[in-house]
Amino acid sequence: MAKDVLKAFASLKLTVVLLVLSMLLIFAGTLAQVESGVWTVVDQYFRSAIVRVDFQIFVPRSIARIPGAIILPGGALIGAMLFVNLVAAHVSRFKYRLKNAGIIVVHLGILLLIVGEFVTGIAAREGRMTILEGESSNYAEDIRSCELAVIDQSDSQDDFVVVVPQRLLSHDSATISNGLLPFEVRVDQWMGNSRIERVSQPDASMSTAFAQMFRAIPLPPANGVDGGTVDVPSAYITLIDSGHELGRYLVSVHVNQPQQVRVNGRRYLIQLRFARDYKPYRIELIDFRHDKFVGTETPRNFSSQIRLIDPERGVDRETIIKMNHPLRYAGETLYQASYKPDNSGTVLQVVRNPGWLIPYISCTMVAVGMLFHFGRRLSSRGVSRS
Repeated sequence: MAKDVLKAFASLKLTVVLLVLSMLLIFAGTLAQVESGVWTVVDQYFRSAIVRVDFQIFVPRSIARIPGAIILPGGALIGAMLFVNLVAAHVSRFKYRLKNAGIIVVHLGILLLIVGEFVTGIAAREGRMTILEGESSNYAEDIRSCELAVIDQSDSQDDFVVVVPQRLLSHDSATISNGLLPFEVRVDQWMGNSRIERVSQPDASMSTAFAQMFRAIPLPPANGVDGGTVDVPSAYITLIDSGHELGRYLVSVHVNQPQQVRVNGRRYLIQLRFARDYKPYRIELIDFRHDKFVGTETPRNFSSQIRLIDPERGVDRETIIKMNHPLRYAGETLYQASYKPDNSGTVLQVVRNPGWLIPYISCTMVAVGMLFHFGRRLSSRGVSRS
């Protein structure tokens, strides 16, 4: 019985089926990016066990409306099955001899590559750190999700901040309560992507001047072909204290300044912002340079001269981060990603990926294995001819 199961998992037919399914999944995922964001597609198609693929993605809506969908195994399931298939094949069918050493190394490299993707999907974190010249920052923003921050500034030394994650906010009519919050938050309308526009007549039902003079308009999700655009969420919320409505507010990631709320004589600030990941170190931007090719607006180089300050590790030093020359520190990599439109500051991409070395190692193993295998075959053929 065990041998039959092992034989089934080691089948070459299963390998072919899994490879065909992976090609279909990549094709569908690529088309899905026309209407969905890149990271939405990555999560739904390539890092899930099962995915629902709408037939509509294969035909533009302007041509025809096509109902229905097909269920396919997601990237996580296909990857896991390919891993099991390859391991089972080695256990049941492969002979460990010197002439097979190259193929074995190639397969080990492929297995390691699959493991690396699982490690990246589970443990990798990315964020964006925006710093103006002469200023510093100790947090990175995740532009794929947001949070509602409730800030208590009554302490003269430190702010007490409670954040409500997007997964709790992204449901209309949801009511959020917690002992750490000074009030309940009721979500009247959630917009995963939006724009802000001025209204012709002030809305007296809103509790702040900003919310009275502006309104949020929902937009479709930013897709994967829009050149780096991201979703900018907004929401209409009502704050409630002991059953009494404190007011209705418009919160938006578009707005950098927090809004004031008074509860029992105490002042709080509320702000919808990209989710923050605070660091044990601080980055100060000393100088930002944006060089262009002569006579054009094409960037030739942009770089950031920064000061890295980490009191816990006793680090205080200056360095330069530029294109293709990142800074690696404390298990994180800081890349020069972009810059402010007026060149007043820099945008660094902060990446923590415990498995960042795995693809390099696995690809090297595959290359070495192929060189050994084909080199040995060529040398054997030359010897036999002679």
